[in-house]
Amino acid sequence: MTYHLPDIQIPAPCIVNTGVVVNKHDIRQLLGDLGRVRYIYTQDNRVQSEGEGDVVEVFANPQRSTLVANQTLYLNICSFDCLELNQSSESQTYFDLVQESFRLRLIPLSTPIQERRERCLNATAIDVMMEQVFSAKWDAEIDDDTDASEPF
Repeated sequence: MTYHLPDIQIPAPCIVNTGVVVNKHDIRQLLGDLGRVRYIYTQDNRVQSEGEGDVVEVFANPQRSTLVANQTLYLNICSFDCLELNQSSESQTYFDLVQESFRLRLIPLSTPIQERRERCLNATAIDVMMEQVFSAKWDAEIDDDTDASEPF
């Protein structure tokens, strides 16, 4: 006896502020915008470690580890089964990366918009500094040319 299932397209989930995310691409996308975070690492609801740091890299590689040290976080989404997206009582979003009895909670200390603005300001500041360096170099070269053409 052969059974045929109907050809039904199930819509992709829509998660707004709370929910469980299991798709690794979706998890990577959510975490990729994080900058500075407060983290709390628990096992069986007991705090093992906590602190603040910058999310430096978010990647998916089953051969590499998630690393949290020296105020930096390198997050391997393959280290976790899922991401639980929640909101605190103050409506602040936080992310729980879950793997069995372990939980790495990430509480953003900035928003993606703030991070982009800061990166843009840093890039602008670098552009201005480079302009000043080149201008000073050209001024020095002009001064050298002027000095060389004057008789002794």
